[in-house]
Formats: sequence, structure tokens, C-alpha cells
Amino acid sequence: MSERVRITREGSLATLTLTRADKHNGMDFPMLREVVAAQDELRKMRDVRTILLRGEGPSFCAGLDFKSVLAKPVVAAAMATQLFWPVRNTFQRWSVGFRDLGACVIAVVHGNCFGAGLQLALGADLRIATPDARLSVMEAKWGLVPDMGGAALMRDLLPLDVAKELTFTGRVLSGTDAHALGLVTHVSADPLAHALSIAKEIETRSPDAIAAGKALLQEAYDGTHREALSAERHWQRRLMGSPNQRIAMAKNRGEDDRAFAPRKYGV
Repeated sequence: MSERVRITREGSLATLTLTRADKHNGMDFPMLREVVAAQDELRKMRDVRTILLRGEGPSFCAGLDFKSVLAKPVVAAAMATQLFWPVRNTFQRWSVGFRDLGACVIAVVHGNCFGAGLQLALGADLRIATPDARLSVMEAKWGLVPDMGGAALMRDLLPLDVAKELTFTGRVLSGTDAHALGLVTHVSADPLAHALSIAKEIETRSPDAIAAGKALLQEAYDGTHREALSAERHWQRRLMGSPNQRIAMAKNRGEDDRAFAPRKYGV
């Protein structure tokens, strides 16, 4: 796809790989733009059920590449004006944009996962890390706060006091420690194999049910009790009697071995 990002496909599985291995996949502006463009490309793949988010080389993503960014002060200043936008900006789409995809996104984390890299992983639906992975909300080191979707995404996973401590200190956590806090879904010596096993399970389910389930849970967790119940009714109405729902029913009865159709619903 580009110099910074590669998308590959294998059946219902897509993999988005950061390819700046020599820089530990440090995020520069070209990578930022290419990840956002990759989200748009993945959104069109309506037969994909799972997306793996990976980094080539020794690290998942070591965060913002300050040296590269500061080498282009005019571009950096122009990009910084997005902080005044009243809507989601490109930096926030880096992570939050993965929540808009109708497939399950799994971050496969190894090596360094700092700052922008951690916020990228938080945008995934699941995170699987090696025990010795190194994760940090590192912006405090640079006198900044997480501003690439991190604050909105941490609240889904962490109590407020824990999020504050990690943000205030910039402490580096191991994959094992991050799992104990709820920042990581699973710890595995082989996170890719673990992610593939989950993808294999998801492959047997209706793509419409995955997309609708993802949307439902995000709406339910962000909304009030009444809004959560309303979201349940809304998404169940859209699924009941649909072609893929009928195929799922028949498969469970052993009456049908047809493949599911591409998903009808996005998020």
C-alpha cells in the first residue's frame, strides 16, 4: 500500500502491518496519514471478519518520532492547527478510527508500545501482548497529554485513578503488568498465534453479527442504561431474519454449509 503500511488478506482475515521497522515503527506524519487511509480501505472489505494490527521488526510502535516531526516545523505547525477542530481530527482517527470498522480488530503487541503506539493499540477491540512487551502512556515525558484518542479509549478499560497514575507518571509497564491492570486483553508468548486462534473462532460467525455486536457494545458502554437497552433493540431488529442470520441458524442445526455473505452492516 505504501512505504509505512501494508495490508494483506487471507480469506476473512486482513492484516495491517506497520513497516517502519528500522525506527521501531515510530509514527511520523506519512505513517499517520497512511494508517488513516488504510482504515478507509479496510472499511470497504465487507467480507473481512478480523483485522490484525501488527508492527514489523523489534517493536509494535514506539510512539511519535519526534526527530522526524520536528525536522519539518512548517508541516508540524500546520498539523497542530487540528487541535482547534471542533470534530475528531486526523491524530484521533489514528486510533479511534478502528472502532468504526465492522470487523474485530486485534492488536498484536511486542517490543515497545509507547505513547502514540499505545493509543493505536487502544483503538483495537482486543490487545494481545508478549509478557515482556513494554507499554507506556509516555506523553508526560514530553510535557504533553495523550491526544490521539487515548483519553477516550482508556476510560473503556481502566478506573479513573489508574488512568491518572499512568498518565501522570509515564511509567513503563510489562505486558504482564498491563494485563493485570486491564490495559491488555491477553498475555501470550506467541501473540500472533493467539490472535489467529481467535480469528479462527470469529470466522465461523456471521459478519453481520460481529459488526452489529461491536456497534451495540460500544453504544451500550458509552451510553446510559436506557440508551444501552435501546441499542440492544435497534441492532437485534436489524439482524433478525436477515440472510446471514438465517444462514447462522441453519448452520447451527446442521442444515446448511453455505458461506456467509459479505456483511450488510458497518459500524
